[in-house]
Amino acid sequence: MSQVEKRPDPDALLALSGKEGVGKLRVFLGAAPGVGKTYAMLARARAAKAEGIDVVVGLAETHGRPETQALLEGMEVLSRRRIDYRGRTIEEFDIDAALKRRPKLILVDELAHTNAPESRHPKRWQDVEELLDAGVDVWTALNIQHLESLADVVSRITGVAVRETVPDRVLQDAADVILVDITPDELLQRLREGKVYVPETARRATQNFFTARNITALRELALRRTAERVDDQMVEFLRQSAIEGPWATSERLLVCIGPDSAAEAIVRAGARLANGLNASWVAVHVARLGQEEADADNVRRVDGALHLAERLGGDVERLTGEDLAGEILRYAQRENMTQIVVGRSRAGALARFLRRSLTDEIVRRATDVAVHVVLDAPEPQASTPPPRRFAGFVDWAGQLSAIGAVALTVGMGVLLDSGLRLQNFSAMFILPVLLCAARFGLWSAISAAILSFLAYDFLFVEPRYVFAISKPEEFVSLLVFLAAAIITGLLASQMRDHADALRIRAQTTQALFEFSRKLVAAKALEDVVWTATIQIQKIMDLACVVFLTPREGELGISAAWPPLDQLDAGESVAARWAFQKDEPAGWRTATLPNIRFQFRPLATPRGGVAVCGVAPKDAETPFSTQEESALSSLLEQAAIAIDRSNLIGESVKAAALEENEKLRTTLLSSLSHDLRTPLSSITAAVTSLRELGEKLPPDDRRDLLASIEEEAGRLARFIANLLDMSRIEAGGLAPMRELVNVPSVVRAATERIRKIYPDQKTAVSIAPDLPPIRGDANLLAQVMFNLLDNAHKYGGDSGAIVHARRDGDNLVISVTDEGPGVKVSDLDRIFEKFYRGGRSDGRKAGTGLGLSICRGLVSAMGGSIVAQSPAVRRRGTRIVMRFPVAEELKGISA
Repeated sequence: MSQVEKRPDPDALLALSGKEGVGKLRVFLGAAPGVGKTYAMLARARAAKAEGIDVVVGLAETHGRPETQALLEGMEVLSRRRIDYRGRTIEEFDIDAALKRRPKLILVDELAHTNAPESRHPKRWQDVEELLDAGVDVWTALNIQHLESLADVVSRITGVAVRETVPDRVLQDAADVILVDITPDELLQRLREGKVYVPETARRATQNFFTARNITALRELALRRTAERVDDQMVEFLRQSAIEGPWATSERLLVCIGPDSAAEAIVRAGARLANGLNASWVAVHVARLGQEEADADNVRRVDGALHLAERLGGDVERLTGEDLAGEILRYAQRENMTQIVVGRSRAGALARFLRRSLTDEIVRRATDVAVHVVLDAPEPQASTPPPRRFAGFVDWAGQLSAIGAVALTVGMGVLLDSGLRLQNFSAMFILPVLLCAARFGLWSAISAAILSFLAYDFLFVEPRYVFAISKPEEFVSLLVFLAAAIITGLLASQMRDHADALRIRAQTTQALFEFSRKLVAAKALEDVVWTATIQIQKIMDLACVVFLTPREGELGISAAWPPLDQLDAGESVAARWAFQKDEPAGWRTATLPNIRFQFRPLATPRGGVAVCGVAPKDAETPFSTQEESALSSLLEQAAIAIDRSNLIGESVKAAALEENEKLRTTLLSSLSHDLRTPLSSITAAVTSLRELGEKLPPDDRRDLLASIEEEAGRLARFIANLLDMSRIEAGGLAPMRELVNVPSVVRAATERIRKIYPDQKTAVSIAPDLPPIRGDANLLAQVMFNLLDNAHKYGGDSGAIVHARRDGDNLVISVTDEGPGVKVSDLDRIFEKFYRGGRSDGRKAGTGLGLSICRGLVSAMGGSIVAQSPAVRRRGTRIVMRFPVAEELKGISA
């Protein structure tokens, strides 16, 4: 039995090929400040420089440590960029200088550092990524507490909030991770000796962060993460080398996040679980239908959690539906998820009794997927205070409407009670509940239900005018009424929310339809760009600017609404970044997030076509789910429309190139035939005359000389046609506007053609007293000669017939041959350049320029020319020209 061929894992090879041309990242990882990360990095850098490697120190923080400072001696250190911010100067790493210097290896310390405002990137790790993309190797240092997925764990261990974080994927994508480790006792000793912080700062640090318990826990985290990284590298190497092993089955995690304060903790827990399993994961938020934008604070929390998931290497998805648990489970089944991560419900005992929480419902209904429930994480000590829930909560219009509606119902009840003496009309008090639910929502309906309950009990239930009930059945009736009113209000409120959601969706759909329709109506590229810009501004109510992808040079504003002359420096950099990197830049992105515009690339399967920038009116509020969806749809349609317009332009250019190529081929073919044939005849005649000379009879010599003269004339006519065609196309033809005696021109052209075709008949029929026309006699004579020459070529021995007559204010000249004629389908084409088809017998002759030149010359003199086929006439072909009679002779009868 033959051994099965072992092949490397294709996914591993694909990942390896994707790293070609990209710089390598080496991370010096430590458990805490002071373990010697910067020292170890600089020591290895000096060794690399000694080996001849081009090493530059982009930024190194020595914190005043003499032994670390000494390692910088003799090293090339880049100057820092100075930024003036709020009256003080901040020094930052100069990424532009680093890219300009472009060394083989650069050192950038403190990977988790937050850059000063107005910097290109908000975080230093993003500067490092840009260097790596440029092909520069980078060495950097990082403490374990700054890993994004471990930030909440470190906060629980140390009681200190971690503000600066680095996505886990940065460490995962690093080529090397070097653990710089010392024991807790050694680190505390260094701290006491002042080798980490100044004495006063060191004393406070040992009382808070730098305790033996904290350092040991952080050290364990660093060792575990480094071990996981080594294990991942080993598995990757084995797969690339086709070495067999018991590979784990692929896991996919679905992390469910809500709008509460625990969303980010759940995301981090899901990321840690995915990293431990080497699994891909998706963070999903499900909004109840019609409540996608109910609370701006909820929108902001969900948006922040989803952005965190992206930074941690996960994908994100937004769903909407009425059955939240069902939507999540259907998505998990559709996307082949193996595990679901959810947070523990915070609902109270009463809420749990009345209705299952989302977590409980998922656990109950999940049959073929594992569910992980994340325990609530305590709030960090330095966390922001929870939002005030009562502020802005009361809908005073709804509450006042509830009071008014109940008061009106009470008035109607009093009238009915005094007039009709009805025993029970409690159902009437359902009306204000329904009205308030339909108009103002759930809370107004609940207020109306309670007020109706109290008013009906106080005014219409015995004993009256006191909150007391004498009969048990009336008490039950009131409770049933209250329950029915609340349930009715709840259902009516839900119907209102659904109606509002459908109305908003219908408006969005209609807006997208109108946007698409207007884009389709716009044909020119400029019209498409302006239409897209104005419509996006109108629909989304934000400023919009569009840059078309330049063929060469810099990006320039193609359209902006409201009108905008130019962008500031930061906005221009963000627009160029979005174009070059094919990723969003600007407002609420990872690149220049403090500017007013967010720039997004508009791409199609053929590549990027434009960059669109949008500036919301409120820079503090992120786009809601519905706004994000609508904007993405608008930009996708705009990209398709711009690409369509580009394709139309390219197709026109391609057609023109194809036509030029066809004309070039035809011209070369015509030249090769119409030049070679007369030249061959002339050469043969000259050779015979030179070699035989006096030996030839006189008649033969005269025939040879006549042949030379005839072929030379043919060449002259051909060259003249080419020159005339060139003059017509170049617009250099300027015919004279003198009175032309048409009969004289026709007779002269006829005599000239008879000399060339002496054996063929040329008949002329000219009406008497023809008026003159305004034109150029020489050009008209050339047209007549070309038409007669064409008639004799295609008409055969029967010759040609010329007619000239007056038709109203026009003078009509026709040239008719008695040949087989032209196909009806070729009537318009016979006037095209180099067209020689169209004969019924399939033969071709001439260069195909004669009739094209005729059309150009006739049009230049203000006339028209058409061809008539055998379908109109019984035989031959007729070319008909019409010229207006001279203005001063119009109205005079012939």
